[in-house]
This record gives sequence, structure tokens and C-alpha cells, in this order.
Amino acid sequence: MLWYKTWLETRWRFLIGLALLMCSAAGTVIAYPQVVKLLPLVPRIDLGGEIGRQVRESAELSRSFRGYVWSHWFRQDMSQQWVLFAVLLGTGGLLSHGSRGGTLFTLSLPASRNRLLAVRAATGLAELLVLAVVPSLLLPALAPSIGQSYALGDALIHGACVFIAGSVFFSLAFLLSTVFSDVWRPGLIALGAAIVLGLLGQVSPELSRYSVFRILDAETYFRGGGLPWLGLLASAAVSGAALYAAALNLARRDF
Repeated sequence: MLWYKTWLETRWRFLIGLALLMCSAAGTVIAYPQVVKLLPLVPRIDLGGEIGRQVRESAELSRSFRGYVWSHWFRQDMSQQWVLFAVLLGTGGLLSHGSRGGTLFTLSLPASRNRLLAVRAATGLAELLVLAVVPSLLLPALAPSIGQSYALGDALIHGACVFIAGSVFFSLAFLLSTVFSDVWRPGLIALGAAIVLGLLGQVSPELSRYSVFRILDAETYFRGGGLPWLGLLASAAVSGAALYAAALNLARRDF
């Protein structure tokens, strides 16, 4: 019953996210032939500073389909959209239902608070795993339709990195949902943190090494340097600590 109840509470956020990400992945693949046609125009664009460097780098990466997919999908569209839905799935919970009696009903169920929290966290993480892997699998599936190919292994590895590193934002929103009794503040704070971390790489390449998005898009793997194991382990540890803190917060609450 707990699993089904949690699914009912989160299903629309999950299904909308899945549909949006799958459409975005399909659009990324379909748009590649047009991007290739525009590449000769890039040298004519005179942009200086960090923006100009990023435009030139993106154009250079787009000369190969693998580089294009990483630059436009995993580093940009996938990262941004997935993190948004990670935050949305992490918000809510017992406290946000208090005004309409949902908290008292849930607490009356024959389950401990830790079990209630564990079921909600597990459901959210399972949904996020689907959001990370399934849209990415469209890349190797659709690539032949435009005369390209993309390795299934690359899609799975990048999807796993998105899930492990991006779960930090889910766990942060989840923790904040045990602190605030409304839905908006946890989501806005978690999204604000994501925006700040995302801007680190935009401000300076030197600062990007401290951003979780560098782990999320698996840049080191894409460039042949192997998986960012240390960053993935650190992300998993931070996520676990946030979920543990959420359990402590809920245990101390007096409803």
C-alpha cells in the first residue's frame, strides 16, 4: 500500500518528465543533420571571451556524432531537465500534506516513520533511474535513422553518471522537505543550489572542476580519462548523508 500511495503522489511528475526527456532526446538526434550543415558558418561568428570559447568548442565537438550527443544532450539538455525533475520528485512528503490531514492519515498506517521515508525515497530514486536511462537509450536506437551510430555502452554509462551524481539534488530537496512544511521552499532552494553549481563552469573553467555537473555529464569518460569514480563516490555519500539527515528530522518531528 505504501508503494502504491507513493506512486500515486509522484506519478504525474515522473510521467511528464519521462515524456519530455524522451522527446528531447529524439529531437537531439533528429536535429544533427541540420547542425552539420551549419558548422561551416561558425568561423564567421566573432564572439570573444568565455562565450566565444564555448561556441567554438561546441562546434568542434559537433563534427562527430558522439561529440555532438555529449555536448548537446548529456552536458546541456539532459543535465538541466533531469535535475529539474529530480528536484520536483524530491519535494513533498509528510509535512507538505499536513494542511489537508494527509500527515495524520499516513502516520496512522501500520508502518514506522523510517519505513515511510524509505519507501518514498526508494520510489523517487527508482523513477529517477528510469528518467536517466530510458531517454538515453533512444540515442543508439534512433541514430541509424540519420545514418549515424551511438554505442549502447556509452548511453548506459552516461545515464548511470547522471543518476548517481544528480541524485544529490533529489536528496537535498528531500531533506529540505522534512524541514519546511510547504512544497515551494524546498524546490526553490534546491534549484537555486543547482543553478549556482551550474554557473561555476560558465564563470571559469577552473571552477568547473568543483561542480557536480562535471561528474553528472561524465566529461572525463567522454574525453577518454575514465569514469570519475571519486566524484561518483562523493556524490553517493552526500546523497546518503542527506537522506539519513531527513530520517533524523522526521523522527524528531512532533505531529
